[in-house]
Amino acid sequence: MPDPAVKPDPYALWRSPNYLLFSGSWFLITFSRRVEFIALGVYMARWFSAQEASYALGLVGLVQAVPVLLLAIPGGHLADRFNRHRVMEISYSLGIVTSTGMLTTALLGGNIAWFYVFLSLGAVGWALGGPARQAILPHLIPTELFPIGVAWNSSVFYVASVTGPIIGGVLMNLFADMGPLESMAPAFAVVVLCRIAAVGAISLIRYRQPEHAEETVSWQSVVAGIRFVWRTKLILATITLDLFAVLLGGATYLLPIFAEKILHVGSLGLGVLQAADAVGAVCMAVMLAHRPPLRRAGVALLWAVAGFGAATIVFGLSQWFWLSLAMMFLVGALDNISVVVRHTLVQMLTPDAMRGRVSAVNGVFITASNELGGMESGFVAGLFGPVISVVGGGIGTILVVLASMALWPQLLKIGSLGSIRPVEDTDEERA
Repeated sequence: MPDPAVKPDPYALWRSPNYLLFSGSWFLITFSRRVEFIALGVYMARWFSAQEASYALGLVGLVQAVPVLLLAIPGGHLADRFNRHRVMEISYSLGIVTSTGMLTTALLGGNIAWFYVFLSLGAVGWALGGPARQAILPHLIPTELFPIGVAWNSSVFYVASVTGPIIGGVLMNLFADMGPLESMAPAFAVVVLCRIAAVGAISLIRYRQPEHAEETVSWQSVVAGIRFVWRTKLILATITLDLFAVLLGGATYLLPIFAEKILHVGSLGLGVLQAADAVGAVCMAVMLAHRPPLRRAGVALLWAVAGFGAATIVFGLSQWFWLSLAMMFLVGALDNISVVVRHTLVQMLTPDAMRGRVSAVNGVFITASNELGGMESGFVAGLFGPVISVVGGGIGTILVVLASMALWPQLLKIGSLGSIRPVEDTDEERA
């Protein structure tokens, strides 16, 4: 077993063609989704009242969450039963169809309801392809480099989350003089091109599906990932902590309203605010990649989530753009610690034959926290205002940390991420 105190080469993965293709496709997928959200967010904040925009943005979260909640578990079964590479290619190709539909709707000045239909259809592709994408990663990265790979992978995600909102904001600003719907067309055209390139990169990955014992398709085999997560307490604790922390404390879906109605910085300011979250995460990811794996990962996780909640509270109260920007930077940096710890535990504690199904459960929790969190934030903001929604969510996040420490004291005992290894599904109870 490698010495967890030894620092591996942080740049070794970037010399792997497979990892470059994988991370490149992930960048393009994330970048396109950020451009898409900014285009819709600016449109709604610009042309709707604050209350109407709150509900409209909350509905964006809902229509993307429902397909994932319904299909992620079957998607995990697909990832474990069929070739994960092919599952990724087919499912992510659906994103090309949906973005083309949104572009067509914008160009023709169609009904806004079509955007919700296409967002929901696109979420079907993310639900079915997400478990395969997560489960394939350990086969592209040596075990001893996996925590570094997770850090780099999250940094790719956040670099896309920096550039996507900025480009989206610039495009919406440049074409603001066009009609309300037509102004989104350039942004959606960029989304279409990115998704075509992403599927092309996925198709070039060289991957051989591992041989697994043939498993009879049954309800028990489909829900085996749920059973494994329930019995593996460290995975259950970390993904539940993240679920409720982000569900309550996420302010991302309300950023268009804060930018337009409270901070008065327009579409460009919105892009910068959304990018600040990602810049903080990238800085943290680079720092984690250049350090040995976290030695007291559990303690670091709890402090990071509590800090995430505190920064969210300050952001909600701030009426000064630069303070809000600094808080979004902190939110992203602290959230990335949670990302690295959670994804390392999920992938490294899970036997390969079950990684797709366990990744699907993790994906359900992530979607519930992000998309349903967006719905919750939007609807609460519609009833009580965006400030109360964000500040109350931040307070709730801190309370979730305290509750998690009481329910799962083993969180404090998580040691070095470099020493995590798969556990057997036959264990009766897992710490």
